[in-house]
Amino acid sequence: MRAAVVIPGYNHGQRIAAVVQEARELDLPIFVVDDGSTDDTAAQLATLSGITVLRHEVNQGKGAALLTGFTAAAATCDYALTIDADGQHRPADGRALLALARQGGRPLLVGNRQDMEQEHVPWTSRFGREFSNFWVWVAGGPRVMDSQSGFRLYPLPEVLDLQVQARRYQFEVEVLVRAHRQGIETLEVPIRVVYQPRGERISHFRPWRDFMRNAHTFARLICARLFGWKPWK
Repeated sequence: MRAAVVIPGYNHGQRIAAVVQEARELDLPIFVVDDGSTDDTAAQLATLSGITVLRHEVNQGKGAALLTGFTAAAATCDYALTIDADGQHRPADGRALLALARQGGRPLLVGNRQDMEQEHVPWTSRFGREFSNFWVWVAGGPRVMDSQSGFRLYPLPEVLDLQVQARRYQFEVEVLVRAHRQGIETLEVPIRVVYQPRGERISHFRPWRDFMRNAHTFARLICARLFGWKPWK
């Protein structure tokens, strides 16, 4: 089993270096995708050695950044462990996902964030997770507890072959549906989560805008399920 770490980032200059340093402890190749950042993300990454930095000249979205990282990692690895650049995840938790994958099969592993009732977790995150879990299932995906978690272990090249259309946050829910429809098992592993206080937390999620994008993605997937449309063919 050959795995790499893929970290997508957009204007995460305040935290991305610390995330990379923690990810080094996994002793895996690290691919960081700078998705058109306009802050000092590039400068922070330039201070780090021993990693592969890929850059989009303009912001294309988290899904696009993940696909860029997956494509690069697939040349030498068959799994990609994705870690958000905002400091929300503990990279060391990746060991549990890697251990489960080594037991056999080619599952897609999702880190199920615990303690989502803690003080600094915004209500939009809790509501969004429950909303997304339900509609992933309705669209023909698996029953999961945390469909919006960005801490995952993706099997390559299977995920690249799914031809996911979404290029922003919706990539992560669409890939669950498409993978399930193609017979790829989805398993969840409990992980820790850290939410910084309001004002310190770096988030580019915009509730209403991204709610509409989610609704569009789910509508497309549900229509494909109900009426036999095959938008990925």
